[in-house]
Amino acid sequence: MGSIRMIDIAVNFTDGMFKGIYNGKQYHVADIAAVLNRAWSAGVDRIIVTGGSLEESKEALAIAETDGRLFCTVGVHPTRCKEFEESTDPEQHFQSLLSLAQEGIQKGKVVAIGECGLDYDRLHFCPAEIQKKYFEKQFELAYATKLPMFLHMRAAAEDFCEIVARNKDKFSAGVAHSFTGSAEDCDKLLAFNNIYIGVNGCSLKMIENLDVIKGIPVERMMIETDSPYCEIKNTHAGIKFVKSLWPSKKKEKYDQDCIVKGRNEPCLVRQVLEVVAGCKGVHDIDQISKTIYLNTCRVFFPHDLDSAADALDGRHDS
Repeated sequence: MGSIRMIDIAVNFTDGMFKGIYNGKQYHVADIAAVLNRAWSAGVDRIIVTGGSLEESKEALAIAETDGRLFCTVGVHPTRCKEFEESTDPEQHFQSLLSLAQEGIQKGKVVAIGECGLDYDRLHFCPAEIQKKYFEKQFELAYATKLPMFLHMRAAAEDFCEIVARNKDKFSAGVAHSFTGSAEDCDKLLAFNNIYIGVNGCSLKMIENLDVIKGIPVERMMIETDSPYCEIKNTHAGIKFVKSLWPSKKKEKYDQDCIVKGRNEPCLVRQVLEVVAGCKGVHDIDQISKTIYLNTCRVFFPHDLDSAADALDGRHDS
């Protein structure tokens, strides 16, 4: 696989599919260990596990504690913001998130507040007003912890950017992950000089998506899988740039040495990198991967940015 180093900034390891459960039915054993081995072999050297609710953030932290290369986020996803109001006391719920984040920071594991933001595609889960209220509230978590933001924006660019602008002094930096918006949405985000754009298979579906990706400076990009979702499918426009492939089998014929067909996993972040390079017409994937790696360290792992840069340079010369 060569010496390319990658960080997958979004993996939903709390999802049942990594426990072998699909639509409520058990098909195979829990296999995070096998999934991680494939990721490390592919050149992934850190993974950020996504938290999307208080309970899920606790589970994400527990998973992150099992390996030195795993980290996590703490926050509430826009579609789950009702959990603040359904708890006995919204302020107490906020304090629980804050103390979990602080505990995780002390353990060297929590690297961002999130996943939080706005999702107007799925208002049936949570109305816009509640989403906006608790998106805004979570900037207080970032301010109290000095952590960057791990952001979610779906069909809500205007309200999203308005809230971010109002709170721009409360957070150091952030990433709008799983970006699928228009060129116009993209420009709105890039106007905040501390926001990066996270790209995965969902960002690379159609020719229009690839055109948008072309316009994002590599200096403002991060890569992710958002596994087990958002894989690059054979029907996606980006597929023609994919070079790295892994053997796969259906979940019914589970084999730990193969990817489960239809379940995305972190080793496949390499394909995202290949598509980004391909649609930008870049043949040297090394340089792009280095820039993206350093972007990611700058935001989520600032304490070892210098050593990461040195290591990348060292590898480049050898």
